[in-house]
Amino acid sequence: MPASPRSATSGSRVSATTAVPAWFSEALATPYQRHDLEVEGARIAYRTWGKVGDPVVVLVHGGAAHAGWWDHVAPFLATSHRVVALDLSGHGDSDWRRAYDLSLFAREVVAVAEAETVGGTGPAEMMPAVIGHSMGGFVTLTAAREHGARLSGACAIDSPVQQMSPETRAWKESGRHVPGNKVYPSWEAVVGRFRTLPPDDASLPYVREHVAAASVHEVEGGWTWKFDPHVFLSAQMEPDDVAETDCPTALVRGERGMATTDITTTVAARLGGHVPVTVIPDAGHHIMLDQPVALISALQALVGEWFRR
Repeated sequence: MPASPRSATSGSRVSATTAVPAWFSEALATPYQRHDLEVEGARIAYRTWGKVGDPVVVLVHGGAAHAGWWDHVAPFLATSHRVVALDLSGHGDSDWRRAYDLSLFAREVVAVAEAETVGGTGPAEMMPAVIGHSMGGFVTLTAAREHGARLSGACAIDSPVQQMSPETRAWKESGRHVPGNKVYPSWEAVVGRFRTLPPDDASLPYVREHVAAASVHEVEGGWTWKFDPHVFLSAQMEPDDVAETDCPTALVRGERGMATTDITTTVAARLGGHVPVTVIPDAGHHIMLDQPVALISALQALVGEWFRR
């Protein structure tokens, strides 16, 4: 199942003129392993950092994103954890499906988590934890609701429950009745069109460039995005979908993000009320793109607490 080790910098085309701090370069230089796992008829691609047998932490990307959004975060959690970042079906290097829903995505996450946990040498009671951003937070909360007894913890990062994910809203507002990704004539042309949704000029350019470079692939006639636009048809979560879980649950939001105070208060109440909420100052919706160091610190503290018990 595992492929040969590969550095996270493979395929990255970060501009030579972009000022890149040492911590980011060192994170991208940290080797990871690529894997594939079949889940309900689809090949799910994922990557791992850290030692086999350590407690497993699974990182889940947002809508239209991919595992590479975590390349600069995962190595900082891998000093004492087996860190997994997957491409949900319809995203990144994973297979596309005829239809998608949050419960299906949650089963993909749990299958990958348990594949890595079972393969380790740690105690059986060391269950995996899941952390998800935006739509990936919807997936994480769904996994906690439906599979919480099999998890050590779950955290949703700036997930705007009661609203459409920003990616879904943008797609619906585009008026495209037959989803399809536009093909661009060159790699430079498609990467030049990369935008976060909602737009945020605060994204660090070296992080944005790395993420953009891994968001595209070559097809007949040019280059296009890796994601299947059909994922947007069922990527919404309502407050009634949130329920108390059998695992500790936490929320992280950006100060300028989409998971506003009223949303996190509602979600925390639905989860049972005793839910820590961490606010990352001066962060927008895409916290790993504009305040990654603060996010890393928050997640290190969170997983440390989950696995301390």
